Amino acid sequence: MMSDGALSQDEIDALLSGVDSSSLAGLSGGHSAPAATMAPPAHVNFDSNALQTFFASTTNALSANLSALTGATVALTGPQVNAFNRDTFISQLPDMVTAITANYTSGFPGEHLFILPETSSRAIASLMTKEDNIALDDMAMSVIGEVVSQMVGTQITAMTDKTGNKSIAAASPMAANVPKATAALPSGDFAVMAYNLNLGDGQSHKMWEILGSTPATDISHGLAGGGVPKNANPGMQQQGMGMPMQQGMGMPMQGMGMGMQMPMQGMGMPMQQGMGMPMQGMGLGAANVQQVQFPNLMQPRLGAHEAGNIGLIMDVSMEMTVELGRTRKLIKEILGMGEGTIIELDKLAGEPVDILVNHKLIAKGEVVVIDENFGVRVTEIVSPMERINDMGYN
Repeated sequence: MMSDGALSQDEIDALLSGVDSSSLAGLSGGHSAPAATMAPPAHVNFDSNALQTFFASTTNALSANLSALTGATVALTGPQVNAFNRDTFISQLPDMVTAITANYTSGFPGEHLFILPETSSRAIASLMTKEDNIALDDMAMSVIGEVVSQMVGTQITAMTDKTGNKSIAAASPMAANVPKATAALPSGDFAVMAYNLNLGDGQSHKMWEILGSTPATDISHGLAGGGVPKNANPGMQQQGMGMPMQQGMGMPMQGMGMGMQMPMQGMGMPMQQGMGMPMQGMGLGAANVQQVQFPNLMQPRLGAHEAGNIGLIMDVSMEMTVELGRTRKLIKEILGMGEGTIIELDKLAGEPVDILVNHKLIAKGEVVVIDENFGVRVTEIVSPMERINDMGYN
């Protein structure tokens, strides 16, 4: 039976928004048409096939990470990659969503975020905290942010290996449960990776990963062997051999020998005039090339603003507690306690004790004796996930 050629309302809406109607299946995670056959709008520069191939290659590692974090068998499949604009994408979302922003700050800088339906984020938070009917409060958003942080880290590692771009970094994820209309989506057309998420609860869950047009284009270009984009490190203008040219800083430009310093007009910086030798490119002399001095990456460095802020609270005292163990007793057992009563704790002999700051677990250690006093030798700093699990959900 032949069609009468009439367009459905979905097809009309898709045509008006400049999006191929077949891509709507990709947003919903359906399988009616493979993404490889979906042609993006003509003005979109990113390669949907390259993005789909790469991000699909990370799903096994992401599934393993999610399973380890939640303690459940989690399977992430997909994605289907398509181009959407804000209006078309929002129309397909439930009314309330959890938006997790994790913008790329270098390497492939630009907008990067994840969208989860409210029901899916609640299910993930419940698995993480082992609490049913959890409220999506600030603590739950921190848990969701930690999950996304682990996922982004895995993706960045794979992306670095694939593109050779070693400067890829992302901001710490920030999660918020918001009405879909207020989600901070990229402007114009952007890439949407639609995943299916199986949390082992018998429910069908979705997750969308979104890249702005610029990072989507740069990443797909890098995956095809295009190298590092020009805007890989925003704010640093590299000239010549990758050294930033600083103007107005009084930096000397050295010639081919000893000479006197002369101010360079219009630049606010002195130059050293050599022994009559012209400088390369300016008719004045040859540049003295020196080895670049990079900071020690093993030592975290705080910016002046950050260092100043933390300096304000350096003399604030905090309570540190060492906990030998815990136990639970009935009220009648507690009332029956007397001198000589032995209380059995949940710690084994020789097992590390917990070190808490303001009642939050930060480390583990072993009890030692210093002269006539007890002390604790720190043997382990707990992981971020252990700290999250100790945020009051136990």
